[in-house]
Amino acid sequence: MDLATLCLVEATLRTGSVRAAARLEGRPASSASAALRRLEAAISMPLVRREGAMLVPTLDAQARMDRLAEIAAAAKELLLPGAERAARPAVPLPQTPPRPVRPMPQIPLETLARFSATVGAGSIRRAARMLGLGQPQLTRQLARLEREIGFPLLVRSRGGVTCTDAGVAVLALAERIGNIWANLSQASDERFRKSARTWRLGSVIPFGHESDIARMLATLAAGWQGKHPRQPLFIASTTADELISGLQARRFDLALLDVDRFPAEFDGALVSRSPLALAVSRSVVKDGEEVADLLRRLPVAVPSARSGLRQMTDLYIASTLSAAERARLTLVEVDSIPVIVNLVREHGYLSILPEQSVSRLADPPALIRLDARFRQTLNLVWPRNALSRQTAQAVMEILSAVEGDPAAPPPGKTAPDRHAAPRR
Repeated sequence: MDLATLCLVEATLRTGSVRAAARLEGRPASSASAALRRLEAAISMPLVRREGAMLVPTLDAQARMDRLAEIAAAAKELLLPGAERAARPAVPLPQTPPRPVRPMPQIPLETLARFSATVGAGSIRRAARMLGLGQPQLTRQLARLEREIGFPLLVRSRGGVTCTDAGVAVLALAERIGNIWANLSQASDERFRKSARTWRLGSVIPFGHESDIARMLATLAAGWQGKHPRQPLFIASTTADELISGLQARRFDLALLDVDRFPAEFDGALVSRSPLALAVSRSVVKDGEEVADLLRRLPVAVPSARSGLRQMTDLYIASTLSAAERARLTLVEVDSIPVIVNLVREHGYLSILPEQSVSRLADPPALIRLDARFRQTLNLVWPRNALSRQTAQAVMEILSAVEGDPAAPPPGKTAPDRHAAPRR
């Protein structure tokens, strides 16, 4: 880890924007994005989630923002001219880090620790021996640190080394940075040790406890515990886009996605395909009304565009209505399937939902099954390596035991024992 990365991430969390952070730090936006990925990988946790155009710190990130701000403040103080550094308070305020005189160099935290060790040993030779390094290697690292900070830090003599005035100030800052990072990384190490033997499966959000996905995941959790009692399986639910980014950032080892297409860097296997249906309250249906008429007349409740279900909904609407008709639609975006169901049943909305899951409700709405082009497809996706492939095979063996719904009406018909639905 290095100071430039930590300063870029701190600015990103503070501003909620990669571009704004890059401007503040005098770096390209790509550097800020890369810094965020590096720190997330280093501490094994996601730091942001996207809400529209903003990046919002996760709860884990919020708990660490004060310490990151302290590191950023101390790091930027390293670059201040000696007189300005001496005039600053002993503990800089995290909320108002000093403005750097130039972009923060990529000074490794390890180099700061080696500088502190050298001062403590009083000799580059003794420090190198203590650190298990060659003396020329340590000498080069210390010389580079002085160049990047812009001030001589050590006075070398035959008797060893002593600090310059600037070196004394930098030593205090280096030790402060090292202590804060040790606190951050120790918490992350403890988290990693707890989860090191745990496989992390991300899944699309289940419809409810009655849904196929919820039943499938419960069967998987029980079956995994029986077959792999010493290797826990952690299951978390989020949207398809978040699952893919979680796989790329290694927050998930495998993911259950409700989309047919996923990045070429992953392998995948089909788990299931189930029918989708247009769901509408029986109280708002008019005799003989066509589906297109319902779409034009009623507001449509949809999940966010990050979900596979929304993508299927958009495809269906595009195949049913003209562009002019689509422009006049009333769409209400809700990232909660239970809320969407209540909008349908109690407030006169319509939606496209997994048929089998909706049909299991105590008082289901009227359902019209869509044709075979519009189905909820579930794929298990994993990184292309042997260990992930082996784990995916173990998951697929358990999931293959999940039974489907034997009662499924043909496309274009409502489920048996349901009230009449509008014609296609």
